[in-house]
Parts: sequence; C-alpha cells; structure tokens
Amino acid sequence: MGLFDRISRLIRATINDLVGRSEDPEKILNQTVTDMEDDLIRLRQSVAQAIATQKRTQRQASQSKSVSEEWYRRAELALQKGDESLAREALARRKSYMETANALDGQLQQQDGVVAQMKDNMRKLESKLSEAKTKKDMYIARARSAKASQQLNEMLGGVGTGTSTAAFERMEDRVNQMEAEAGAIAELNSGGDLESKFAELEQGGDIDDELANMKARISGSDPARLPSDERNL
Repeated sequence: MGLFDRISRLIRATINDLVGRSEDPEKILNQTVTDMEDDLIRLRQSVAQAIATQKRTQRQASQSKSVSEEWYRRAELALQKGDESLAREALARRKSYMETANALDGQLQQQDGVVAQMKDNMRKLESKLSEAKTKKDMYIARARSAKASQQLNEMLGGVGTGTSTAAFERMEDRVNQMEAEAGAIAELNSGGDLESKFAELEQGGDIDDELANMKARISGSDPARLPSDERNL
C-alpha cells in the first residue's frame, strides 16, 4: 500500500467511524496528524538524500567528462610527437571515462524523475497535512458535542426510570405524612388552649357571683350580722 493510500485510508476511517467506534475520536485524530507529520519528516529526509545523491552524480559525471577531455588532449600531444602507441593508449583511457560519464548521465535522468516525483509527493503530503490539521479541530469539536449530547441523553433517560419516579413518589408521600402530623399536633395544642380559656372563664364566673352576693349582703344587712371574719375585714 502506497503512502497516500495509507493516508487516505486513515482519514476515511477517522471521518466515517469516529462516533460509532469505541476509540477516543480526539486521540485518533491527534494520532493521525502525528503520523502524517512523521511521514512528512521521513519524506523530506528522503528527498534531501535523493537530491544529495543527484548532486554527487552530477559532480562525478562532470569529473569523468573533464578527465576524458584531458586524455584526448594527451592523445593529440602523443600523436604530434609521433608516438602513435601512446596516443592510442590515451584514447583508450578517454573512452573509459566517456563511458563512465555517459552511464552517470543516464543515472542523472533517472534521479531527476525520482526527485521530481518525491518532491511532488512531499507537496501533496504537506497539503494533506494542512487540510487534516484544519479539519481536526472541527471533528474534535463535533465529537465532543456528540459525546456531551450522549451523556445528557443518558442522564435524562436515567431520571425517567421507574426507580427514580418511585423515589419521588415515596418522598411525596413522606412529605404529605409529615404535613398531616404537624397539623394534628397543632390542632391538639389549639384544643388545649381553648379548654384552658373556658376553665378560666368558669372559675372567674364563680368568683364574680360570690363577690356579688357579698355586696348584696353588705348593702342590705347590718354589719353586726356579718360573719365575724367579714366584720374584721
């Protein structure tokens, strides 16, 4: 599986399965971005190594061409001096370096294609990473909202269960019972006060009647006829 196929697979899996899967969506998204950043670092290192290899090949090719040209001048010099054998040997050396230069030129063409493709892949990965970072915050916010909604719905569902309803009914009965008991106690206390008031009224009436009789006896009778204890008053 290629690099971009793996990245695309990770992104699709993250988008399609975030809420429905048991994994933490925020953790998955952060890990996905981290993996992409690591891939980009490795790709940049590979591109740098490929470019370094390309430059080294270029230097080797240029050097081989320069040496081949030098052997060509030596062949000319040997021929001018009449040493055909030495000129032939110099041309053989020139041919060897020319073959090396041509081989290096072929490698350079291949390396040019590889480096160009790697740079293109690096730019695509940079774009994918930038897009992933932008979308990550949005998906994390959506995942958090979905999780909060799920928790809220679970809480509301728990409040509506038979156990909770029965508990409220028991508490309502208990409060009603307490209110009834308090009312009964207040009524009993009120009744006792009423009895006390009537008892005071009845007692006070006897004293008033006795006082009235006493006044009548005093006003209509001789003080000498009053009881001895009343005369002494």
